[in-house]
Amino acid sequence: MTFDQSVSVGLLVLTLVFFVWGRFRYDLVAFTALIAGVIVGVIPAEQAFLGFGHPAVITVAAVLIISRAMTNAGAVEVIASRLLPNTDNDLLFIASFGCIAAVLSGFMNNVGALALLMPVAIQAAAKTGRSPAMILMPLSFASILGGLFTLIGTPPNIIIASFREKSQGEAFSMFDFAPVGGVIAIVGVIFVALVGWRLIPADRLKRKKDQEIFDIEDYVAEARVPKESEYIGERLRDVEDAIQKHGAQIVGLIRKTYRISLDRRRRVEAGDVLVIEAAPEAMGKIVQDLHLELVSDGKPIEDMTSKEVTLVECVVAAGSDLIGRSTRDAQFRRRHRVSLLAASRQGHTQSGGLSKFKFQPGDVLLLHGDEEHFPGVLQRMGCLPLAARDLNITKPGRALMSVGFFIAAIVATALGLVSAPVAFGAAVILMILAQILTLDEAYRAIDWPIIILLAALIPVGGALEATGTTKLMASGIADIGASLSPVVILILVMVVTMTLSDIINNAATAVVMAPISVEIAKQLNVNADPFLMAVAIGASCAFLTPIGHQNNTLVMGPGGYRFGDYWRVGLPLEILIVAVSIPLLLLVFPF
Repeated sequence: MTFDQSVSVGLLVLTLVFFVWGRFRYDLVAFTALIAGVIVGVIPAEQAFLGFGHPAVITVAAVLIISRAMTNAGAVEVIASRLLPNTDNDLLFIASFGCIAAVLSGFMNNVGALALLMPVAIQAAAKTGRSPAMILMPLSFASILGGLFTLIGTPPNIIIASFREKSQGEAFSMFDFAPVGGVIAIVGVIFVALVGWRLIPADRLKRKKDQEIFDIEDYVAEARVPKESEYIGERLRDVEDAIQKHGAQIVGLIRKTYRISLDRRRRVEAGDVLVIEAAPEAMGKIVQDLHLELVSDGKPIEDMTSKEVTLVECVVAAGSDLIGRSTRDAQFRRRHRVSLLAASRQGHTQSGGLSKFKFQPGDVLLLHGDEEHFPGVLQRMGCLPLAARDLNITKPGRALMSVGFFIAAIVATALGLVSAPVAFGAAVILMILAQILTLDEAYRAIDWPIIILLAALIPVGGALEATGTTKLMASGIADIGASLSPVVILILVMVVTMTLSDIINNAATAVVMAPISVEIAKQLNVNADPFLMAVAIGASCAFLTPIGHQNNTLVMGPGGYRFGDYWRVGLPLEILIVAVSIPLLLLVFPF
């Protein structure tokens, strides 16, 4: 092993270790690996940032923008609202959501497809008396499976197609993934609808529509300001400053039986009733220190809404600005004019004294504030609502227009008229010019951590090839399997890829495994296509953990799942996928 190869292997191992550790976000880890590679000399400085213009990176960004545009236009919601049935049959209920999620995910970002369908699924489960746990994990898995059958369905497919173009001179086309990926998606959806949801622990399936994620009655109380209070005439923020040392906050103000808008600059009057959120043991101290009169020990959630203010449940998405920050750092009231009443993580509610609570992807939040502010607030915070919003398309023509632009881009790519980045880039331009979305919305739609990850790892992957490291790794695998048939080694490649994808980002998995798989095929003197397709499938099949894919993380809180719940459904599903896909790969892409 040469010095450059040793350095390359060390860089790759360290990068994977930091990915698995999760202490630092994956985009920072990838970019650090890129800069480190330049410093140690395995990545030429002039090639360090070529990944930012790579076709795969541009295509991923364009698809994310198009997904947002179609959401803005209401095209996806129209389709979903008309196709989803209201049924008491569990099989039909799960299968209908799974089929729609899979089809949508084949043509748009699968996180976006889940975000659109998750509130509808939760609402439908409540109406029929089902637990959200019954539908959310199958919905997540179906949305991941749906990305397998098209070029743009998932970033690993785009990466694999680009790598094939680099290694063999021609990329996989739009529907080259369908003969294998489409069958896997169908089989997978059938599995989760027939068997998969039944493997979820029984206690997760017991929560019915009358059981809420949050139960905060013990943490919210009303306290009246007496005539002799020293705070009369003071601003509301002064009162809140006085109770913050107890980890409490004011979430409502009632004056003369009317709930009024919560403005921290408003001056307190005698007889005002403050709605205070605090831990039970802190409430008595607050009433005593501020000389307030306790009105009630609990406030039903239903009474905390009015024409002006409301309660909203949302889930923290991957990439949210809240991740890693405490509630004090997030400054909900000052920055967003909303109050955080409670948070739930893996089914465990955190209420009262939330100032030091640090947010993670998948946390479910209960927010209280002015109803009209919430759409913009959730978007800025990077959170997804858990209640289906009213469908209100003021210009139905935009929905048809967005679908038309998207179909035109797909057709142009499928027929080979232009490359995928050009076709989808043109669709983005047309959607912006048609005012389906604004330029600012287009930039916000891009998942920048994923873009940085891809752009940084592509040169790192190139360094592995340039130094002969991938050839060395492939030789080692080929030597280990010298007495085995290429079919067994193909299975091994898929299983290793699946395992990596369960613990690190699927795009990173594809970048690392693609060159190794091609080199293995060369060592075995067989067609590289089944190996590349095995990597594409394996990288997208992350079902064993909630951290393997963003969708699994998003449903963890609302579904009340535990970390170990995923492998119960995911392990038999992954075994089924391997059993189905290997014969199909050999049939469609023979050695």
